[in-house]
Amino acid sequence: MHYALCITTKLMKETEENLTTGTGLPENAFRELAADEQFTPVMHPAHDQKEATPYSVGIGLLMAVIFSAAAAYLGLKVGQVFEAAIPIAIIAVGLSNALGKKNALGQNVIIQSIGACSGVIVAGAIFTLPALFILQAKYPEITVQFYQIFLSSLLGGILGILFFIPFRKYFVKDMHGKYPFPEATATTQVLISSQQANSEEGGQAKTLIIASLIGGIYDYIVATFGWWAETVTSVASSAGHTLMEKTKLVLSCNTGAALLGLGYIVGLKYAFVIFAGSIFVWWIIIPLMGTYGSPEFQAMDPQDIFSGYARMIGIGGIAMAGVIGIIKSWGIITQAVGLASRELKGKSSAVKEVRWQTDISMKHIVLFIALALIAVLLFFWFGVIHTFWQAIIAFAVVVIIAFLFTTVAANAIAIVGSNPVSGMTLMTLIIASAIFVAIGLNGTSGIVASMVIGGVVCTALSMAGGFVTDLKIGYWLGSTPKKQESWKFLGTLVSAATVGGVIMVLNQVYGFTGENALVAPQANAMAKVIEPLMMGGDTPWILYMVGAILACILNWLGVPALAFCLGMFIPLSLNTPMLVGGAIAYYVSNSSKDQKVNDARRDRGTLLSSGLIAGGALFGVFAAITRFCGFEYENPLGMETTQILGCVAYAALICYLIWDSRRAK
Repeated sequence: MHYALCITTKLMKETEENLTTGTGLPENAFRELAADEQFTPVMHPAHDQKEATPYSVGIGLLMAVIFSAAAAYLGLKVGQVFEAAIPIAIIAVGLSNALGKKNALGQNVIIQSIGACSGVIVAGAIFTLPALFILQAKYPEITVQFYQIFLSSLLGGILGILFFIPFRKYFVKDMHGKYPFPEATATTQVLISSQQANSEEGGQAKTLIIASLIGGIYDYIVATFGWWAETVTSVASSAGHTLMEKTKLVLSCNTGAALLGLGYIVGLKYAFVIFAGSIFVWWIIIPLMGTYGSPEFQAMDPQDIFSGYARMIGIGGIAMAGVIGIIKSWGIITQAVGLASRELKGKSSAVKEVRWQTDISMKHIVLFIALALIAVLLFFWFGVIHTFWQAIIAFAVVVIIAFLFTTVAANAIAIVGSNPVSGMTLMTLIIASAIFVAIGLNGTSGIVASMVIGGVVCTALSMAGGFVTDLKIGYWLGSTPKKQESWKFLGTLVSAATVGGVIMVLNQVYGFTGENALVAPQANAMAKVIEPLMMGGDTPWILYMVGAILACILNWLGVPALAFCLGMFIPLSLNTPMLVGGAIAYYVSNSSKDQKVNDARRDRGTLLSSGLIAGGALFGVFAAITRFCGFEYENPLGMETTQILGCVAYAALICYLIWDSRRAK
C-alpha cells in the first residue's frame, strides 16, 4: 500500500512538473477530446501565474513598435505581411533565457500577444490607406491626415478585438482538436522552450539573429547601393527583350532575402498556387491581349496591360473568394452568437470560471462595443464625411460587414493560417462605394470616405483573425484570456501610431506611384476599384465578373481560389521568389531518409526564414530612413553587370538557406 502511494505521488509530481515547467504539451492538445475528457494546459489553471508585468508589457510594446515598422515596409513593397508572432516569440524566449528569468512562460505569452498586434494592424492599414496617396497624385484635392490613418487603424483594431471575444470559447475551447491552428502550434512550441532547462533555445535565438543580420544587410545593400539588381528579368537580355516585344512574354524574379524567406514559410503548395495565378495572367492573359487584342493593346507594355486590365480579373476573383468564405462560415456565425448570447443572459454563470477560462465579462464587452461604435460614428461624422445621415449609413456598413466577416477571418487563420482580409475588404469597398454613390457621396470626398471606412473594416478583420491565434496559444499554455484581451488594446494603440507614422514617411521617401515607388499591390488594387465608382468612369465589371466566375470554378475544383487570385494581381517578380522559397522548403523537408531529421531541418529552415524576413524588413526601413535623410548613391555598374551580380547574389542566398537548414540533426 505504501509503495503504491509513493508511486502515485511520484507520478502526480512528474505530471505537475510537466504542466508547470513546459517540458511538452499534453498528449491531447491537438486531438478532439472524449466525452468525459478534460484538457489541462501547461501552466496549471489552479495556480496564479506571472503574466502582465512591467517587463512583459514593456518588451511587448517594444516588439510592437519594431515589427510594425518592419511589416509596414515589407507589406507596402511586396504586398505580403509576414506574421510577427513566431519571431517575437523566439526573441521573448531568448531574452528570458539570457536574463535568467524563471517561470517566464506567462510573461512570454503576453510579450508575444502584445507584439503580434504589429502584423495585424499593418495588414489592415497598408491594404487600404495608401490608396489615398495613390489617388492623391491624380486628384490633388484629396488630403490625407495622420489622424485619419491612426484612428482608422486604432478603431478597426479595437472593433476586431471586441467582436471576436464572444467567439473565443467557440473557436478556442469548444472546437478543440478540430482546427489545426498551424501558426499557433509553431508559436506555442517556441514559447514552451523558455521553460526547458537546456541551451538549445538560446541557440535558436542566436540562429535567428544571425539570419536576420544576413537578410538585413543583404537587402540594405540592394536598396541603398544597388550593387546587384533587386529584380532580375528576361527583358535585360536582347533575346528576352525581343521575345517581350513579339509575344509580351516576360519572366522576372525579385532577389530580396525577405521574399525568399516568406516563400519558405508559405510552403510549396500555396506558393505554387500563387505562382500559378501569376503565370495565368503573365504568360496567358497578357500575351493573348498583346498579340491578338486591339492595336491599343499591341502597342502597350506588358506591365501596362497588367496594371490596367489583366489585374482586374484577380480583383474580381478575390472579392468572390470572400463571399464564398462567408457562405461556408455561416454555421459558425450562428453557433458562436448563440454561445455568446447565452452567457450574456447569465445561463452559464452557475459554474464559476477558473482563471484559465476567464474572459472580460460579456456585460463589459457590450458596453465597450457600444463606446467603440459611438467613437467610430463620431470619427466618420467629424473626421471623414461631415454629414450626419451619410455618416450613419457608413457606420451601418462597417458594423454589419465587420461583424459578419469576423468569423471568416478567424476560421481561415484556424485552418490554414492565412487571412483573406484583402479579398473581403475589396468586397467591402465595392458595396460601400455603390451605397455612397446612391446617397450622393461621390467624387474625391467619396474616395476618402470609402478608403478610410475600408481601413476600419480591413483592420477589424485582420485583428479578429490574428487574435484567435493569440488566444489559442494562451489556451494551450494556460494563460489568462482576460489579461491577453485587456493588454491587446494597448498593443493596438502603439501599433496604430507606429504604422501611421511609417506610412507617412515611406510616402515621402518612395511614394506609391511612379518609378522606384513602393508597389503597395493591395492598395493599388483598392484604388483601381474605387476610382471609377466614385469619379464616374468606366468600371470594368466584365473583368470583375470573369474573375468571380474563375474563383467559383477554382473553388469547385478544390483549388484555393484566394491564393490563386491573389497571385493574379501581384506582379510576377514578387511571386517567383515565393515559388523558389517554397521549393527550398520542400527539398529541405525531404532531404533525408530519416523523418526526424527532415522535421528538424524543416524547423531550422523556418527559423532561418523568419530571420531573413524580419531582418530584410527591418533593414528596409533603415534604407528608407537613409534615403529620407538625403543620401543618394549613383551605381557606376551597368544594367547587364548588376543583373549578373543579382543572379550570383541570389544563388548565394539560396545556398546559404539550404546549407544552414541541413545542419539540423
